[in-house]
Amino acid sequence: MKPGLPFLEALLFILGPAAGDLGTPGPSPSSLPLTDFTSNVLSGSGSGSSISFGASSSRDSYGGSSSGSSRHSSGGSSGGSYSSSGGFSSRGSSGGSSGGSYSSSGGFSSGSGSVSQFSNFTGSKDDRGTCLCSVALPDTTFPVERMEHLEITARILSQKFEKELSKVKQYVQLISVYEKRLLNLTVRVEIMEKDSISYTELDFELIKIEVKEMEKLIIRLKDTFGGSSVIVDQLEVEIRNMTLLVEKLETLDKNNVLSIRREISVLKNKLKECEASKGENTPVGPPPPAPGTCAHGGVVNISRPVIVQLNWRGFAYKYGAWGRDYSPQNPDKGLYWVAPLNTDGRYLEYYRLYNTLDDLLLYVNAREYRIQYGQGSGTAVYKNNMYINWYSTRNIAKVNLTTNTVAVTQTLPNAAYNNRFSYANVAWQDIDLAVDENGLWVIYSTEASTGNMVISKLNDTTLVVLETWHTKQYKPSVSNAFMVCGVLYATRTLNTRTEEIFYFYDTNTGREGNLHIVMQKMQENIQSINYHPFEQKLFVYNDGYLLNYDLIFDQEPR
Repeated sequence: MKPGLPFLEALLFILGPAAGDLGTPGPSPSSLPLTDFTSNVLSGSGSGSSISFGASSSRDSYGGSSSGSSRHSSGGSSGGSYSSSGGFSSRGSSGGSSGGSYSSSGGFSSGSGSVSQFSNFTGSKDDRGTCLCSVALPDTTFPVERMEHLEITARILSQKFEKELSKVKQYVQLISVYEKRLLNLTVRVEIMEKDSISYTELDFELIKIEVKEMEKLIIRLKDTFGGSSVIVDQLEVEIRNMTLLVEKLETLDKNNVLSIRREISVLKNKLKECEASKGENTPVGPPPPAPGTCAHGGVVNISRPVIVQLNWRGFAYKYGAWGRDYSPQNPDKGLYWVAPLNTDGRYLEYYRLYNTLDDLLLYVNAREYRIQYGQGSGTAVYKNNMYINWYSTRNIAKVNLTTNTVAVTQTLPNAAYNNRFSYANVAWQDIDLAVDENGLWVIYSTEASTGNMVISKLNDTTLVVLETWHTKQYKPSVSNAFMVCGVLYATRTLNTRTEEIFYFYDTNTGREGNLHIVMQKMQENIQSINYHPFEQKLFVYNDGYLLNYDLIFDQEPR
């Protein structure tokens, strides 16, 4: 009898289904004698371990490669223990109970033949009859290297987070400061919108500097965040709107304060030049003639131009006329008028009246009127009436400035019109009206005069021609003309910055001749010249700009 085999079969019976296809078990383990046997423990690597039990038949004993022993004695109890090192030992007695204990993790214990928790393990028998049983154990290896790498990564991320968080806190504080400054700017701009007198050029410059600083901060913030932020984007939009609003306020400048201040500085310099020019050109002699009188010998010189301003309709309105009303009864109380033509250079549709020069400079208290029959830049104002050439006719119209209604119209006999004999470089000014100390005049040409200039004195009430003079000067070669004390003075262009008063005709004596009085100008073309007897000034419309000149007279009467 081979005592090892029954015990092995009893063990496999205890293992139950784990024995797999090892064959039919033998007799009950309680009826089998105990003998020595050996178990082999094979440990795996990686994700799990396996434990194998092996057994083989022999005459006297059953042995394996691992350390294990068995013994028996009569009587008593038997028990088995499996150590963590893989050895197995058993003790037993005939007729006693048997049991086993597994001391390693995942071990088993059984008593009275009960089935253990290893019932899900598979087993096999090799060709030599050796029983093999494999047990899969979980991986108990702790990933120390990965844990250390995780700790290092967490520490680096924490440092970066703290650094970025400090930046965010700093920028949040800056944003708070600039939000307050932006609110302050908003209040200041609102004040400027409501009260355009209370700001200066320095205010604009300070606001521009502050807005530029905020723009730089916003750019830095956007670069730092590296993406979109609702607060930063909103601030950027508000700052951009603020910049546009400041530029618009400075451009509009409803009261023209900044422009006037700049022009005042220019005017002061020109005034000094004018004073020096007067000192050089004014002959030593009697004092100048009284305003509104003709106790002098005629025009001998002219001052440099004083730039009053651009016409109220803008730079595109290059054609037109301007001046001051003259009335012998109230020579120093006339209103100022500005009458730009439409951009076609022909149609006179709108004009404005100002009670004072300050109102004109500030664009305030203006009375704007519309007419639908004016033509050309030959407009003149005398005794609160505007005299114009009626559109597309040789008629002259008298417009009451108080009511803006036509008081009288009258045909100018034989006058050429509709651009037949207009001035050089100025179209639609065949009929040019003028005012001087003696009253209302008209300068024109006829077919009979072959384009030469004709001068007629008009009755300012009825517009009837009182007297006419014919000159030898061809009108289309003249750039413009004006009347002073019954004397016609004609200009011509020397270059883009210089005109010359080169011709005169004295209706008092019938004498005509040439002059050489240089006249500076701001722009290339002169559209109209109007003389004011009391101020003894020329009011010149120069490519949209309003200019003033002082006339200098010969002190010796002719």
